[in-house]
Amino acid sequence: MIMLLNLSCTIAAGGRHTVGIRPDGTVVATGNNDDGQCNVAGWTDIMHVAAGFSHTVGLEEGGTVVATGNNDDGQCNVGGWTDISLVVAGDWHTVGLRNDGSMVATGKSDQGQCDVLGWAGIQQVAAGGAHTVGLESGGTVVATGRNNEGQCDVGGWTDITLVVAGYAHTVGLKNDGHVVATGNNAEGQCNVAGWTNITQVAAGRAHTIGLRDDGTVVATGRNNEEQCKVSGWTNIVQVVAGGWHTVGLKNCGTVVATGNNNDGQCDVGGWILETLSGDPPASYHLTISSAAGGLVTAPGEGTFAYCESEVVNLVAEAESGYSFGNWTGDVGTIADANDATTTITVNGDYFITANFEQITPQFDLTVSSTTGGTVTAPGEGTFTYDQGTGVNLVAEAEEGYRFTNWTGDIATIADVEDATTTITMNDNYSVTANFAQIPSSINWLLIGGIIGAVVVVMLVIFLVRRK
Repeated sequence: MIMLLNLSCTIAAGGRHTVGIRPDGTVVATGNNDDGQCNVAGWTDIMHVAAGFSHTVGLEEGGTVVATGNNDDGQCNVGGWTDISLVVAGDWHTVGLRNDGSMVATGKSDQGQCDVLGWAGIQQVAAGGAHTVGLESGGTVVATGRNNEGQCDVGGWTDITLVVAGYAHTVGLKNDGHVVATGNNAEGQCNVAGWTNITQVAAGRAHTIGLRDDGTVVATGRNNEEQCKVSGWTNIVQVVAGGWHTVGLKNCGTVVATGNNNDGQCDVGGWILETLSGDPPASYHLTISSAAGGLVTAPGEGTFAYCESEVVNLVAEAESGYSFGNWTGDVGTIADANDATTTITVNGDYFITANFEQITPQFDLTVSSTTGGTVTAPGEGTFTYDQGTGVNLVAEAEEGYRFTNWTGDIATIADVEDATTTITMNDNYSVTANFAQIPSSINWLLIGGIIGAVVVVMLVIFLVRRK
């Protein structure tokens, strides 16, 4: 499924893949490659690219065409095409516009979507799910193929400068910057009547994208995969819409994307593409990594391309048991290198790393004592320590008492029978210092004296009685 952007299409979005032309004319692709639709590494001197549901087409500088991907319906049989000025790809068919305004087509034509051989004076062409649309030199439009949703009802259109085709709807850009649409509107993909100052349009499976003259973007239609989440885009010079994703080319050659990314079709962050501008702004790469204990969630980890002076949000998230430490590397333009949520201004090729620190677990030690003494170190009550800390325990008996032992969570106490010992904190512990009363001492001298006195008294009594 395709969507032609304009006569200078350096990016293309298919059903589940994305394609772009580098400044040197080579091609890069990402996304689903089940049918080889991303096998474009050997292509050179490419001027335009187009993407169908699962095939990719490239227009070479000499007017010849290359194609790769699914060819079940012959949609890649373009080897003999010459004098081509533009190529577009529908779901399962491919269409070429010749320099003389005539047309060629190949692939599935069960709905007549390839019946374009009689067309003449065509300035631009678009291919949808099973229909093909042509822009005539006078600003009128022709269409062929499936029309079950009215997607080919373009006979009354005038003053059109660009046409694009989605799965079952067709969109036209008028020369005054307004937009018209026809076809399936179940998801609101044709609700474009209020758009103004539009310079480009793109159509996906059930959504429509518009590029304003100020470089911002509008969208309507299905948004279940956030394919219409483009309100924050700026400095955009081209837009394309795939099956369930949307891609934008910035004026410096970097690329943004939103929508379904199950196959990696939105993994375009590191791309720098041809902008077709004579002097585009500079662009740079930002490479982001993380140390153990966390990851960077915005913009992610890897290498991303940005325009010069672009401000990029950075968000680092720590794993359980860790805390964010700092950003290191090329941190000169980071707003706050010690903040996990911050920004970086890209003025060069930068490498940065998010660092994390392991959080040492802490445990509570609850200390108490029985009657007859107190715990003087660390005291009595509840105290908090880092895991592995050795805590001094000192128990002091009151007068008439003696220390007996420590009881409770005593597994890591060095000596439970010593009033001065240590406990190693590996968990939450509760310990008690126990004391016992010392029995009273017997004064044998006093007892001896008393006995002696009694003996003397008894002896005196005895002697007295004998007299």
